[in-house]
Amino acid sequence: EGAGGVLVRLGADLTVLDLARSLDAPVVVVARAGLGTLSDTELTVRAIGSAGLRCAGIVIGSWPDDPDLAERCNLDDLPRLAGVPVLGRVPAGAGRLDHVEFTRSAPAWFDSGALDALREVYRPTTVPTP
Repeated sequence: EGAGGVLVRLGADLTVLDLARSLDAPVVVVARAGLGTLSDTELTVRAIGSAGLRCAGIVIGSWPDDPDLAERCNLDDLPRLAGVPVLGRVPAGAGRLDHVEFTRSAPAWFDSGALDALREVYRPTTVPTP
């Protein structure tokens, strides 16, 4: 997902959804962990579906070291309400890691089946030419 959401304008007549459609790519929604994320994420996933696109799942950004009750509940409620899996959780502060540490650490942030879920959703209609 692009920074700011799927309806962010990239140009006068171009949104992130338009870009995803042109790429025939599944969309991954990056959601916050805390209060308000259930409604925002469900609305985003619905907008993706209404645009005829596939949502592969949700990645929770800035997952706290010590999640509170709302954050823990959201982790369980998001897949049920949005209808797509939570693929992973990026820990708070990950953006401050250097390239090598980020690359080394990132695989542990995602559920073991996350890549399989993405492969299941992403079936391009055309084969890219080399």
